[in-house]
Amino acid sequence: MRDVTGTLVLAGTPIGDVQDAPPRLAAELAEADVVAAEDTRRLRRLAQALGVTPRGRVVSYFEGNESARTPELVQELLGGARVLLVTDAGMPSVSDPGYRLVAAAVEQDVRVTAVPGPSAVLTALALSGLPVDRFCFEGFLPRKAGERTSRLREAAEERRTLVYFESPHRIEETLAAMAEVFGAERRAAVCRELTKTYEEVRRGGLGELAAWAAEGVRGEITVVVEGAPEKGPAEIDAAELVRRVRAREEAGERRKEAIAAVAAEAGLPKREVFDAVVAAKHAG
Repeated sequence: MRDVTGTLVLAGTPIGDVQDAPPRLAAELAEADVVAAEDTRRLRRLAQALGVTPRGRVVSYFEGNESARTPELVQELLGGARVLLVTDAGMPSVSDPGYRLVAAAVEQDVRVTAVPGPSAVLTALALSGLPVDRFCFEGFLPRKAGERTSRLREAAEERRTLVYFESPHRIEETLAAMAEVFGAERRAAVCRELTKTYEEVRRGGLGELAAWAAEGVRGEITVVVEGAPEKGPAEIDAAELVRRVRAREEAGERRKEAIAAVAAEAGLPKREVFDAVVAAKHAG
């Protein structure tokens, strides 16, 4: 007996090697009432490679019709259908269509589940050789140079490892912009054609990678960038240290307590602040 409402299934698809398809994908393709695919032709080629024929209705669901088709698919779900959502590669919703449908399904209390599968984000991150304990996914950067630079500046102090998608014809200028904003020595990895025949992971400083990309890069690309280094104590000159101590003294603090407080604020040893105060006294 069918549930009152159906189920939305988000299924990961291979990012390259078709053998990476999760085993459940074939079963879901065969059983779904509706298969919503980013590219129906690619979906049929994938199904053929997996040796399965979708029994349900196959419809397109891509950026151009996502807003219009979402209500239609929600009605299918509310009617009890099992709707399978697949994109061209990787997990739906991750820089691919899917978010609108998931949000709409959740709003209607429709069950949403997933068939975990390949992910270019996690694959590149694991292969990069950069820290993986904390990271953030930034997707595609804006195409316009000014907007791209602004976005990079927002992430310039981010301590977590950064993951970006980029197209081959923009990768050179993107890496050059990253080198300018993050620093040419910031470590990064350019991962292209992951799991495919010509898979390549190029590691190095952003400046070095930008020069390499100038020769031309092909394929689907994921860029992993090291997070910003931890900052040491702020550099404060002796005159500023003395000014802060005097301000605290004038507010009623004893010199010893004022020196200790200023040292803590600046992340410096108390002796360094004390010496600055003594030197200023002798100079005055």
